[in-house]
Amino acid sequence: MSPKQKRLAAIAAIALLLALAVGLVLGALRENIVFFYTPSEIPADAEGRPIRLGGLVKTGSVTIDGLNSDFVVTDGDAEIKVSFNGALPSLFREGQGVVAEGRITDGALTASNVLAKHDETYMPREVADSLRDKGVWQGEAD
Repeated sequence: MSPKQKRLAAIAAIALLLALAVGLVLGALRENIVFFYTPSEIPADAEGRPIRLGGLVKTGSVTIDGLNSDFVVTDGDAEIKVSFNGALPSLFREGQGVVAEGRITDGALTASNVLAKHDETYMPREVADSLRDKGVWQGEAD
């Protein structure tokens, strides 16, 4: 084998190892990434994958039984039912912004975490932008 062929073989081996490493990292990220959606943006293949859902809590949709709560999140175009087993944030209210993290099962979100706005003017940027684009929320721009 000539020195040129040895160099080419070494470069090919390094490129193969690099491609394998990149593939493993991207595979691990794909399993652990959580995407943000509004109810109307949820893709059809979201079933079972972790997602972050943002929108407004629909007025009249909240039912609380002990630590089990059910409510509907809407963005004005679509709605999705959310079930949560745990203590809701003290500022959680109907008609206000919420972000729920969990997995979609049978067309509803089973939340593992629920985040509510923390004062009178705050709403997560992604939620506010999405709701503002749809004309549902008229809050101030950042």
